[in-house]
Amino acid sequence: MAKYILEYLWLDGYEPVANLRGKTQIKEFASFPKLEELPWWGFDGSSTRQAEGKSSDCMLKPVAVYPDVARGENCAIVMCEVYMPDKKTPHPSNSRANIPDDPGAWFGFEQEYFLYKHGRPLGFPCGQNNFPYPQGLYYTGVGYDAVGSVAREIVDTHLKLCLAAGINHEGINAEVAKGQWEFQIFGKGSKNAADQMWVARYLLMRLCEKYEVDVNWHCKPLGGDVDWNGSGMHSNFSTQHMREVGGKAYFEALMAAFDKYKNEHIAVYGPDNHLRLTGLHETQSIDKFNYGIANRGASVRVPHSFVDNDYKGYLEDRRPNSQGDPYKIAGRILQTIATVPTK
Repeated sequence: MAKYILEYLWLDGYEPVANLRGKTQIKEFASFPKLEELPWWGFDGSSTRQAEGKSSDCMLKPVAVYPDVARGENCAIVMCEVYMPDKKTPHPSNSRANIPDDPGAWFGFEQEYFLYKHGRPLGFPCGQNNFPYPQGLYYTGVGYDAVGSVAREIVDTHLKLCLAAGINHEGINAEVAKGQWEFQIFGKGSKNAADQMWVARYLLMRLCEKYEVDVNWHCKPLGGDVDWNGSGMHSNFSTQHMREVGGKAYFEALMAAFDKYKNEHIAVYGPDNHLRLTGLHETQSIDKFNYGIANRGASVRVPHSFVDNDYKGYLEDRRPNSQGDPYKIAGRILQTIATVPTK
């Protein structure tokens, strides 16, 4: 038997954006622990806006486990759901518990974010109203003037940490604005990609601690009245029916459903989206829904490969923003898909 350092992660009860919380315990296992071997664990919900002090116990149910090689040997990250003390009732803040169970669902999340230091994006000159040169050369940029040095070190290290943890990290790139970056996570199953995204966010935030850098997840941190891109979390999705059957008629019915439920989608796609979804900077207006082939200004981008394959494959919802909860996003997309008959 060997002692393992287990970092239990969960989402707190803050609104409109939940925060990651984590605490550590030590347990003995014969080898790297399997999910079913990991114990439930309690915590003080009165300190995380998930309970009152007079009845503060909440329970953590392990739902995914990943090696934590950055912390050392025999270390693991345990993603958890929050339950009530009876261990049967999901806590109201538990957004993962509401995702429809669809093993045939695939999700790919494109997480954009800014790296911040001293209250401004990395690479921004000092001064409240000082900006670097306009957008244009930052996207997928190379060289110190475009991306700096510390940022590149951070994102490359984060990529390697995710791969070492078994996370399906699929790539990185510098984004359109100075100090803005993106990474992509893919997973099969209705909850897998969202689990991995939360752990990937955790790894990035923990890594940035040693650089005294913050990760700014807000969708429009520079304000809605400046000519700088915001941050999204474009969500690529498919079901087994979409990949194997599809068809133009089904696709059009699916888009009609997305239009019908556009307000329900926006409600869970991240706060302050009105600052980002303006119809500018590769977005559609927040109160409208449209789709288009290879159109990055549409609500849903339709890949050429989808149409060329007789309307089979995946679609990209470009409305979710960078602060969105991937559990809520995946759940809402699957709920809307379920309203469309497949026969």
